[in-house]
Amino acid sequence: MLSISQIKEIEGVEIMGFSKPDQIMAITVENGVKKTKYAPLQTIILGFEAGAFIALGYLLFIRVTATLTGNLEGLGSLIGASVFPIGLILTLLAGGELLTGNMMAVPLAKMANRISTGKVLYNWFLVTISNFLGAIFVAYFFGHLVGLTEVTPFLEKTISIADHKLEATFLQVFISGIGCNWLVASAVWLSYGANDMSGKILGIWFPTMAFVAIGFQHVVANMFVIPAAIFAGHFTWIEYIRNFIPVFLGNAVGGTIFIAMAYWHTYKKYMPVLTEAKVVKPMAKTGIR
Repeated sequence: MLSISQIKEIEGVEIMGFSKPDQIMAITVENGVKKTKYAPLQTIILGFEAGAFIALGYLLFIRVTATLTGNLEGLGSLIGASVFPIGLILTLLAGGELLTGNMMAVPLAKMANRISTGKVLYNWFLVTISNFLGAIFVAYFFGHLVGLTEVTPFLEKTISIADHKLEATFLQVFISGIGCNWLVASAVWLSYGANDMSGKILGIWFPTMAFVAIGFQHVVANMFVIPAAIFAGHFTWIEYIRNFIPVFLGNAVGGTIFIAMAYWHTYKKYMPVLTEAKVVKPMAKTGIR
């Protein structure tokens, strides 16, 4: 198999600032395989980082929107959504293993018969645990101990967000989770397709901003905001678990079926071309010393 850089340099393909969708699929397959080859400790560390990054993005959302009043209060969702993507940007560019992204990339590697189903499930398990540890760290130490989510008006905002997520029915949460990871996995897909950092940031920013502005439920984001409200004395861990299950399932469907499976069945016919060995031609001598 070719490396990601080689996939982008297949003979006859023009090198641009981005890859075409069929190329992105091949790149994503390679990334999915790579994710399952990390040692458990590497996955746990990177998962912790990603969980913390998403939590910090949500904390920023709360700190920015809770103080808005008047006409700006009506724009709170859009303003908050515009700053939240910092969490996914840090995860994908600085380094991190995020469950929602892995719900797309790792199953795609399985569809390409590069890994086993067991590796998919094991990766999801490790990343779920480590994402939770990172998110709960931010919720407890920054939100609770430092008080960033437990003083007025930030406490009221945190409780309001958590209450809205918890009051939805199982079916509503499940469908909301599908919508969320349809967009988040799209953001990851676009970031894999961009060849420079600015392109990756733009690819990540808008789909992520869209899911937050719409109000879809993200399993890792909820690992921060609901426990933050629990640490402040509101709601219970049983209520959190009841929310976690349908969000997890919805996110899994959104990433695995609506992105990975959809694009696999669309572009799999190109995989033999994208993965065939490239013949490297020697450079002609120019006489320049």
